[in-house]
Amino acid sequence: MGHVTAANEQLMAQMRELSLTQEELAEAMNSAIEQFTGKRGTVSTRTIHNLTAGKTRWPQAKQRLALEAVFGCTAIELGFAPHARSVVDRPTPKSKSHHGEEPVLRRTFLTTTSAAALKPLTPAPAPYPDVSGRVGQSDVNRLAAQLSLIIANDNTTGGTHQVEQAALSWSQQALHLQKTRPASQRVRGQLYGLAAAFTGSALWAAIDGGRLNQAQQHLNEAVALAGLSGDPAIQFRTWGHAGALYRNLGQYTSALAADEAAKRTRAARDPLYASLVHARTAVHHADLRDHQTALRCLGFAETALDRADTDVPRPVWLRFYDSAEFHLLALTTTTTLGLWEQAEAHAHHTLAKLRPDMKRNRALTYAYLAHAQLGQREPELAVATAYKIPAQARQGRTARLLNAFGHRLHALAPDAPATREWFEKELL
Repeated sequence: MGHVTAANEQLMAQMRELSLTQEELAEAMNSAIEQFTGKRGTVSTRTIHNLTAGKTRWPQAKQRLALEAVFGCTAIELGFAPHARSVVDRPTPKSKSHHGEEPVLRRTFLTTTSAAALKPLTPAPAPYPDVSGRVGQSDVNRLAAQLSLIIANDNTTGGTHQVEQAALSWSQQALHLQKTRPASQRVRGQLYGLAAAFTGSALWAAIDGGRLNQAQQHLNEAVALAGLSGDPAIQFRTWGHAGALYRNLGQYTSALAADEAAKRTRAARDPLYASLVHARTAVHHADLRDHQTALRCLGFAETALDRADTDVPRPVWLRFYDSAEFHLLALTTTTTLGLWEQAEAHAHHTLAKLRPDMKRNRALTYAYLAHAQLGQREPELAVATAYKIPAQARQGRTARLLNAFGHRLHALAPDAPATREWFEKELL
C-alpha cells in the first residue's frame, strides 16, 4: 500500500479560527510577499490545498514567512515539519547552509507584514509615549503594512468615512514620529511619503464618497507632504488624486493641469505610470468633449501598458493599475463621449480581468455597463445589469451612477415594463 498523507490539522484549525477560505489565505499570503519583496506572490488555491492536505510538509521560505506573518505563529506551530537538513530559526554562526539567510528574511518580512490585514480597519493607536528612541526602518515598515490595509479596504468597500478617518489617523502617526524622534534623512523622507500616502488615501475616500469639501482640505495637506517626501511616485499619486477631485468639482482644465504635473514627475518615465496618466487624461479630455484627443490618449495608454514590465517592483498602491483598470478608465471615457458600443466592450473586458478583491470597481463597472446598454435602447438588459450590483455596494460613485441611470431610464423608456419594475423596487 502507498503512503497516506495526513492532513495538516493545525493549519486548517488556524484558518477556521480566522474564517479564511483557501482563496482568501492565498490572497493574504500574496499581499504579505509583496510587502516583503516588492513583487506580488504567486500563491494559488492549489498551493493552499497542498499545504492543508499535508502534501507540502515544509513550504518554501517566502511562503513559510508569509504564513507566519498572516497567522502570527511559527511554521512548526502551523503543523509543518522541516526537512532533516533544514535550518529553522537560528542557525549557528558557523553554519554555511543556504538557509542561513532565513532569519534575516524573517526579521525583514515580519516588520513589513501584519496579521492586521485580516482584521477590521482601525485608526492608529495613541502617539508613542517614548520620544527618545530613534525611528528606524521597522517603524516605516509597520506603517507601510497599515497603508496596504487601508488600500485593501478601499478596494473592497469604496470611499467610506471609516477608511477616510483611519487613513488620516495613520498619517498623523507618521508625522508624530517624524516630529518627535530622531531619524536619518532617508527615514524622514519615507515618513513624509507615508504621511502623504495616507492623506492621499483619505483624499481619495472623500472623493469616492462625494465629500468634496473634506477632499479639498486633504489635497492641500497631501501636496505639501508629497513635496517634502521627495518621492516621485508619491508625488505622481497625489497629482492623480488632485485630477480626480478637480473632475468631480467640474474643473476639467485643472484636472488636465494635474495630469501634466504627474507627467513631469520622474515616476512617469516608467511605462506603467505613463499608461495610467494617459488613461486619466483621456477621461478629462472626454469631459471637455474633445473626442479625438480623448481617444488618442487611450491609444497612448494602451501602448504604454503593453510596454510595461510587470516584474519591476513598484509601490503597493499602484497594484490597482492593470489591464482591468485601463479598460475601466476607457469605459469612463467612452461613456462620457456617448460611444455606447465601445463602452459596453470595455465594460466586458473590465469584468473579465478584474481581480476578486476589487469589489468596488466591479460594482462601478456594472453601473457603467447598464448606462451603455441603455444608450443602445435596451432598457430590459440595462435594468438586469443594474440589479447585479449588491445592495452594500450601492454607495459613493456607484450610487451616483445608479441615480443618473434611473433618470436616464425614465427619460428614454418611460413606459417600458423594466422601467416600472426598476422604480417600484427602488421605492421599496
